[in-house]
Amino acid sequence: MSIQKILAISGKPGLYELKLQTRTGFVAESLLDGKKITVGLRSNVSLLSEIAVYTYSEEVRLSEVFKAIATKENDAATISHKGDDATLKAYFREVLPEFDEDRVYTSDIKKILNWYNILQPKGYVTVEALTEKEAKEETAE
Repeated sequence: MSIQKILAISGKPGLYELKLQTRTGFVAESLLDGKKITVGLRSNVSLLSEIAVYTYSEEVRLSEVFKAIATKENDAATISHKGDDATLKAYFREVLPEFDEDRVYTSDIKKILNWYNILQPKGYVTVEALTEKEAKEETAE
């Protein structure tokens, strides 16, 4: 399984899997409850595969951050995104030591940890799945 078709839709909780494109937008299925929704082209939608996290030297793809979390947690769930700010930043520093604290806000860390915990039980963010995805990307280039 890959995060290539996983979406974050602004104003909607959770994550969605892209199911089908239409003339006026697309159909997505919630990973939380399995309900399908239609999303118009005017909605603010982000593909997780296109999101990156700022570090002091470069931008690190979200899949790399997920892989680091999965490695640290042995493919298990991570800490709750509802923890206090200091705990979340300390945890994120363990996972991605070089993250830019001026440009990566606590709300971003909460989102990343929440997304990881949504994707993990469904098998999207295992070390093996993320490593396979990287191998496919390298052969495509």
